[in-house]
Amino acid sequence: MQHSSHLSLHGADGIRLIGDRFGPEDGPPVLLAHGGGQTRHAWRRSGIHLGNAGYCALSVDLRGHGESAWAPSGDYRVDRFAEDLLSVADGFDQAPVLVGASLGGISGLLAQGELAPRDGHRGFAGLILVDIAPRMSQSGVERVLGFMKENVDSGFASLEEAADAIARYLPHRRRPTSLSGLAKNLRHGDDGRYYWHWDPRFVTGPNRSGASRNPERLEAAAACISIPTLLVRGANSELVDGESARQFAALVPHAEFQDIAEAGHMVAGDRNDAFGEAILDFLARRFSLDTTQRSETGG
Repeated sequence: MQHSSHLSLHGADGIRLIGDRFGPEDGPPVLLAHGGGQTRHAWRRSGIHLGNAGYCALSVDLRGHGESAWAPSGDYRVDRFAEDLLSVADGFDQAPVLVGASLGGISGLLAQGELAPRDGHRGFAGLILVDIAPRMSQSGVERVLGFMKENVDSGFASLEEAADAIARYLPHRRRPTSLSGLAKNLRHGDDGRYYWHWDPRFVTGPNRSGASRNPERLEAAAACISIPTLLVRGANSELVDGESARQFAALVPHAEFQDIAEAGHMVAGDRNDAFGEAILDFLARRFSLDTTQRSETGG
């Protein structure tokens, strides 16, 4: 099984970010950016698949999430996340392919289509956008935010109580028999209760993301994308419907599209094997993997 290396990185303004690297250091780089309210552990299985295939996959806790530092000023506007991703990408010897889910994808889209050419960054070699588009269902966005805000202040008395809340939110997903994975997405407060492992100001502060409220800006960024691009959509997504995907295709006509059956907005969590096959197929076709530079991936 592929094991990971723990890394300390720096965002655009020097903020400390934590990441896990999977696969050989000299493999083609892939940068994994999770969704809002998640942590780098959401990509663990994907990181293992990519590492075992010979890619150097780096999964990063976005600012304010997981073990990465909280923004001192509480600034979680989408620009900050986009700048962080460009800063991390600049640290690779070659431009990485960005795999971004939800917030990670919106940040990557803005980074590549607007900020990189404006600020002189190298940017990404390719984009894999996971269930995001410039125009998304606002009711779906509000449902996601509603779940995130529901226990942001009160937390949970136990891991089981947190698991119950997730089960109500995602009734289609099989409840795990072990809660060890869930524990990585929670922090233990001084009061003994469990809280989501992210800065509450991410959803309650005055400088929260709000990216979905500016679709025109995201459309302008998308229209400037020229690198290989894949949009992966959950067939049962409450955020990105067929019309959203068609609008994206009109903006980025060279983009490929992959629908994942029986998956909602949390595509990688709902159908990880199908998701992994989709991104590995795209990478294999669009980005060559030099097997002569590939090192053993057993650990």
